[in-house]
Amino acid sequence: MANSIFFDDNFFNINLGSPYPHQDTDLLNQLSFIPGLKDLLMVRQVHALEHATVWVLGETKSVYSPKTRPINVQLDNELLSGLSTENGFYLYGEVNISDLRRAVTLARYRLINGEWDLAIHPRCGTNLSVAMLLTAGLAVSVNLLLPFRPIEQLIGLGLAATTASELAPDVGYIAQRYLTTAIPFNLAIENITIARDTWGKKGHFVQVSWQDN
Repeated sequence: MANSIFFDDNFFNINLGSPYPHQDTDLLNQLSFIPGLKDLLMVRQVHALEHATVWVLGETKSVYSPKTRPINVQLDNELLSGLSTENGFYLYGEVNISDLRRAVTLARYRLINGEWDLAIHPRCGTNLSVAMLLTAGLAVSVNLLLPFRPIEQLIGLGLAATTASELAPDVGYIAQRYLTTAIPFNLAIENITIARDTWGKKGHFVQVSWQDN
């Protein structure tokens, strides 16, 4: 069943500033001595483009009333998944290459023109990693703070797991927005081919290149 995109900023009201076109170029110029920095910045931008492409491919038109214009509604097509690299991203699932080409181009355009939430996706591996780290951290804290009796420890672990599951979506959203994705101001779309990834899995590969701006 498709899930509509929904994020709640009220729990963690954090604003570290709006993205701007030269942000990664400036960072690379200032910290060019750091090995692998360009690849890291590239992966973050590719990651955002991957997420936005999946949203655009799942997009439908919806009308709320006869007096309103049709608006775009983002739906999570769970049959699609992706994998980002420093050279582009793999998209797995049934998709027409013409539709994919249009979606990638439109996704990049919309991202760099202010639709930044398209860079965030609830099925991203970042969310899973955050959930695991939160669960492990809270479990260790409970183990140290509570008496070493089975009942107290079991109750504590249950509370830790519940708390982690409640916090994970919001913390994952923040991690994606500020750490693992970036608006693809520097990406140029080069080519889309059928390819196999490192593990031999077949999918469409969207090749990109870095362009200074």
